[in-house]
Amino acid sequence: MEKVKNEGLEGISSIDRRKFISNSALAAIGVVGSAKLLSSCSGGPKKKELELPVLLTQAPDGKVLKAGLIGCGGRGTGAAINFLDAGPNLEIAALGDIFQDKLDQCREQLKTQRNVEVPDEKCFIGFDSYEKVIDSGVDLVLLCTPPHFRPAHVEAAVNAGKHIFMEKPIAVDPVGARSVMVSAKRAAEKGVCMVSGTIRRVQKDFMETWRRVANGAIGEIVSAHITRNGGGLWVIQRRPGWTDMEYMLRNWANFCWLSGDHITEQFIHEIDVMNWYVGKNPVKAMGWGGRQRRVTGDQFDFFSIEYIYDNGMHTHCAARQISGCSNLTEQFIVGTEGFANAKGSIYNLKGEEIWKYPYPEEDDPDETWKVKDPFVQEHINLVTAIRTGNYLSDAEAQVNSTLITIMGRMSAYTGKDVTWEEVMNSDMRLGPTKYEFGPVPGIPEVPPVIGIEPKLS
Repeated sequence: MEKVKNEGLEGISSIDRRKFISNSALAAIGVVGSAKLLSSCSGGPKKKELELPVLLTQAPDGKVLKAGLIGCGGRGTGAAINFLDAGPNLEIAALGDIFQDKLDQCREQLKTQRNVEVPDEKCFIGFDSYEKVIDSGVDLVLLCTPPHFRPAHVEAAVNAGKHIFMEKPIAVDPVGARSVMVSAKRAAEKGVCMVSGTIRRVQKDFMETWRRVANGAIGEIVSAHITRNGGGLWVIQRRPGWTDMEYMLRNWANFCWLSGDHITEQFIHEIDVMNWYVGKNPVKAMGWGGRQRRVTGDQFDFFSIEYIYDNGMHTHCAARQISGCSNLTEQFIVGTEGFANAKGSIYNLKGEEIWKYPYPEEDDPDETWKVKDPFVQEHINLVTAIRTGNYLSDAEAQVNSTLITIMGRMSAYTGKDVTWEEVMNSDMRLGPTKYEFGPVPGIPEVPPVIGIEPKLS
């Protein structure tokens, strides 16, 4: 892992850096989850029960909003379609990607699935295509490239005053995460809205479960058990003529400098739910993991992380990407009076289900309990905020969750305990310092070596 000095931290001192996440002005913008943090720290009489914001089924009408898509792969194309489905008068006005074939595929899908045609002069290729999309006259950008590039793209969009949808995670290393901190602070000052793609905080069944737990349904939270076990992810085999850079970019989900490993790129969904419920960052991670089946890249295929908090509480997070095994995705939050499956069930200490989310029948005309596709809901929320002038950002929460996954990964890779303080002050920056097609020095296609080799007698 390549290390460099801290970058992009203008306006945040070494002390402020540690305080930024908990004290940022972004905590007061009404993001779901902030109310629990604020109320839990105050004394006096019992607060009124927390209520959730109303989720609109589509964004209100208004002037045309033009979006530019940066990163035209599968998730980027999906995000563009999700944006178009969020309400009236929404356009995909520009496309940018490193590869021509990815842009062409996205362009074709937009045409066939939504009758959207993006003109040639608004289609850009190359490592600098994000700059051209931002400068193309769009109102907002959809940032959907491999996560390594997210901090630079966020910074450029904020500097240009463009509203942002940014896929998770927001970075792959501490330097990048802190760069997004700075950009988020500037965005708040400029009124630039920022919404990220972790989805669960805008999914009605998750939100209602969280509300009930926040209002005391399981007492005080004392632990959490978080799991994401699934099959092996996709692999792109190297083809003749591909340089190291092209091979890594096309196979990005298998290289840590591009994805952050699956604990950061995928498991962040579940870890973000945990952090949403717990309402504070852990002070230390004790992690382990390894590689059993993965055949490409430099990543692990399983992780087990114990997070420790300032009050001595422990939470456990485990993830696996190995085909042919049992699959399971769960987020169990444990309290003094019961426990909750974050997706919609609450239990007492005897294990008896005392509440379940009232999922309606498919043809039920009552919209009260219907769960809107969260991939569309996050765009509805973003467009609504832009059109109503009600500032919205979840950047603080996503910086937190990203750094928690990075802390766990660092511990698992090294076999050593890693503290929040160490992550916040780490100079680790992953990836090359120069982007060009050719060799990528210093990044061998081998997994990390954990610990110290035993001495042979």
